[in-house]
Amino acid sequence: MRNTPLSKLIEEFGRLPLDEQEYAADVLKKQVIEARRETIYRRAKAALANAKKGKVKSGTMKDLRKDLEGD
Repeated sequence: MRNTPLSKLIEEFGRLPLDEQEYAADVLKKQVIEARRETIYRRAKAALANAKKGKVKSGTMKDLRKDLEGD
């Protein structure tokens, strides 16, 4: 493995006692979940802003296909 910050982190992680590894893994998992939640929030906020500006269309699958095909 290359000598990257991630590889160093993984190497150090492996040196921790098992209980600390479990705790660290739990903390990291929660951070990833929170980051995903933040991404969803930002995308939803942007979607709502676009809807308020009238930049959103609605319709059927047939309408979507028609738009995508350029007809």
